Amino acid sequence: MKNLILKIFTLALTVIGLTSVAHAVEKPWAHGALKVSENNKYLVHKDGTPFFWLGDTGWLLPERLDRDEAAFYLRKTADAGYNVVQVQVINGVPAVNTYGKMSHPFGWDMSKASMPGEYGYWEHLDYIVDVAESQGLYIGMVCIWGGLVKAGLMNEEQAQAYGRFLADRYGDRKNIIWIIGGDIQCNIKTEVWETLAKTIREIDPKHLMTFHPRGRTTSARWFNDRDWLDFNMFQSGHRRYGQRMGNKDYPIPDGTEEDSWMYVDSAQVYSPLKPVLDGEPSYEDIPQGLHSAEEPLWNDKDVRRYAYWSVFAGSCGHTYGHNAIMQFVRPGIPGAYFADGEKKPWYRALDDPGRNQMKHLKHLMLAFPYTERVADSLIVRNNGIRYDRLLATRGADYLMVYNHTGRDMELDLSRISGNKKKLWVMDPSTGSLKYLGTTGNKIYKYNPDADSDLVLIAFDARRDYLTPDMTSIPEGRHIPIVKDLTE
Repeated sequence: MKNLILKIFTLALTVIGLTSVAHAVEKPWAHGALKVSENNKYLVHKDGTPFFWLGDTGWLLPERLDRDEAAFYLRKTADAGYNVVQVQVINGVPAVNTYGKMSHPFGWDMSKASMPGEYGYWEHLDYIVDVAESQGLYIGMVCIWGGLVKAGLMNEEQAQAYGRFLADRYGDRKNIIWIIGGDIQCNIKTEVWETLAKTIREIDPKHLMTFHPRGRTTSARWFNDRDWLDFNMFQSGHRRYGQRMGNKDYPIPDGTEEDSWMYVDSAQVYSPLKPVLDGEPSYEDIPQGLHSAEEPLWNDKDVRRYAYWSVFAGSCGHTYGHNAIMQFVRPGIPGAYFADGEKKPWYRALDDPGRNQMKHLKHLMLAFPYTERVADSLIVRNNGIRYDRLLATRGADYLMVYNHTGRDMELDLSRISGNKKKLWVMDPSTGSLKYLGTTGNKIYKYNPDADSDLVLIAFDARRDYLTPDMTSIPEGRHIPIVKDLTE
């Protein structure tokens, strides 16, 4: 009965609303193809319009959802402010979708993977890409999950055939971003990943490409100097402080498991400098550490912290994930990591708070000159550790500080221009703004009256990035580049 209700609702949504909204919303690629910014830190369009990557993790979308369900999910994702959906193109060799169609009906003979007149596996993926395009969404294509390659299910010769197939089929689409790897350390089957990446890049040089690595690792360590890698990705992972869980080989210090900002710092020491983002942080509604139902679940405040810490440290965007959504559980389809499709199916999880709060971060970042932004730890006096750590970022005439615990703050406002500064507080759970007034003090002390997280915003009083009557930052507010700092 639940599935029937969902079908009826999604079909009505598709027929009534999908087409009209698709025509009404400007697509991001109207500003040209994506590229790396001139200072090599961010992503922009060909005409210079900033692109803040706000991704949703829809790993099993091609396998688990039918046409109506996929349209419903993509529409809701676009409505929630996301602009990228990361999917596993295949999660098996062969992968099988909800219609019982196989991705590799004749093994690695990709010339027979799509048969004329049949709505097969790849026609269904075509449909998903088409609907995503209508909603202004990029599809981040994780070509094959890392565990499959690790198990020897795709070798170099097969990677070449598969790469040609994917590039020929999707290379001319406007809304594709290539993601090599898939939750795997970059030094495992490196030759296969190199072959896949180079094959796709040779046929399709137009779309951006990155690598999705294993938890608590970064692509920069192995692939930063590769011409095919346009930007780096790290996976900060799902563990809390102290949950090393016997892993001796992870290149992180003990007790730093949640410090997502650390991976940004580590990626930016490599040459050449490339943009970086967290492609898989802790998911909302997943047990801390993944592997025990006795552990508490990560909640909306936790996923906000991962996002703001990473972005304020210098990331070019952020990817959100939800335990029920990434694997699309529902009644009758159980999930891994203790996701319960009876208690919370994926279509109910779309309304969870953390998922619908990420857009406030994107709106905030684009409300100020974007590509001049740098991380600046010197803004914060007497910084804390772990949850009490404040992360600060700034441009030439504005700064922002994320405060996870609502602790007292002492900030050096002289790090930006202006004898006087206008001050604001943003609630990252709602996007609401509160005007604090103007100060001429170089050192500003702020004592929040609550223990919730917040963003303190200050900018040169001669600027009008925000006005006192604003209660939130409007969607689509974009400030053009004033100057481009490379410090």
